[in-house]
Amino acid sequence: MLPEEFERIALAAGREGVRMEFVHGRIGVKAAPDGDHDEIIRWVMKQCLQQRPDLWLYPERGLRVETYRKGHAKPDGVLAPEGSFAGQGEWADADRAVMVVEVTSYDTDTDRRDRDEKPRTYAETGIPVYLLVDRDSCEVLVHSEPEDGQYVSLVRRPFGKTVALPDPVGISLDTEPFKAWVR
Repeated sequence: MLPEEFERIALAAGREGVRMEFVHGRIGVKAAPDGDHDEIIRWVMKQCLQQRPDLWLYPERGLRVETYRKGHAKPDGVLAPEGSFAGQGEWADADRAVMVVEVTSYDTDTDRRDRDEKPRTYAETGIPVYLLVDRDSCEVLVHSEPEDGQYVSLVRRPFGKTVALPDPVGISLDTEPFKAWVR
């Protein structure tokens, strides 16, 4: 399938409660975020803004991803310098992104999508940091140092611990509040 075909399907199927992505040549459907999911994104955004006011966390920013088989993903958040996506459409180039953030949803596809396909896709695209807030395991995973289509560094911290997000992000993220936003 060509990316243009995906865009037509995604536009036509834009029903409430789901978001579509095109990753590794496959269409994926992502559950719409719940309130706790939104609170996690709000907290990450607040921490980024306080510690790195030169960067902005863009919620649900559509990115063109992958170097092979062009794809499209809508991460829960994309951290990039302010103004990075001005003039771009729904699907923007990922070259200005310094970090993508995903928060797991309580659906059957989250394991394959967020824990397997997304790290590979974001590493292939060259995004320096992938932060996964895993509500199932109650931990954060920080993937960094993309090399040859994979992240060579992975740091796991349980909710409640502070985790260092490496450069070019360069902030410390307090994950204590995440404990209140899981089922």
